[in-house]
Amino acid sequence: MKASVERKIIRWLHIILSIPILGYIYGPVASNPPAANAVRWVFLPVVALSGFWMWKGHWLRRKLGRRKQLAT
Repeated sequence: MKASVERKIIRWLHIILSIPILGYIYGPVASNPPAANAVRWVFLPVVALSGFWMWKGHWLRRKLGRRKQLAT
């Protein structure tokens, strides 16, 4: 997979999964316990990880590549 395609997929995943978080903050989602738990335990961690990956993924990929080279 090309890096540009990976970035587009992760970016859209980040944007789309942020919508329920906005509903939790500004809407009535917080009063619905199953939806609130889904936002807390699924959507928020995925959005945080995808944001971190977009920010520091290149650095992490480079560090993991060096470890594999050192191990062989």
